[in-house]
Amino acid sequence: MSEKKMSSSRRHYLKSLMLSIAKGLLEEEAKENELERIRWMEENCPPLSLPGGTQQLMEFLKELHHKIDVIDEERYDLENKVNKSTKEIEDLNIKVIDLKGKFKKPTLRKVRMSADAMLQALLGSKHKVSMDLRANLKQVKKEVKEEDKELRNVGDWRQNIEDKSGMDGRKKMFESES
Repeated sequence: MSEKKMSSSRRHYLKSLMLSIAKGLLEEEAKENELERIRWMEENCPPLSLPGGTQQLMEFLKELHHKIDVIDEERYDLENKVNKSTKEIEDLNIKVIDLKGKFKKPTLRKVRMSADAMLQALLGSKHKVSMDLRANLKQVKKEVKEEDKELRNVGDWRQNIEDKSGMDGRKKMFESES
């Protein structure tokens, strides 16, 4: 806190002094730019002198056309360079954003893996564990129940309907229910 505060009048005076110096430098720079432009125009664009005859005028126009083509080729090349560099800049910006943070999760694919391969991947190649999962399963014998056999032996459905048709069939139905 050994620094003294500057008074507002002194600060205002210094600020106006800096602005006046900057204004003078900007005006000087603008004059230099104008002189440079005029000098370049004199070097690259000679004064226009139109020839008097039609033949000379045609040659002059052909020469002018050739110069326009050369300039157009240069413009095209420069435009391609600019487009290429802007594309590179965009790619680099994308890489920077990716490196900074949020990564997109890649889509996962199904991978078929046996139990042995999965254990080897988890435990490493040092441990060799073979695991036959089918060996540990219980073996169950299928028993056929008698009720299922009776259901299978029902017979032809047409014969069953013929038995129930008519008065006799109705009589049998009522007798069997009671």
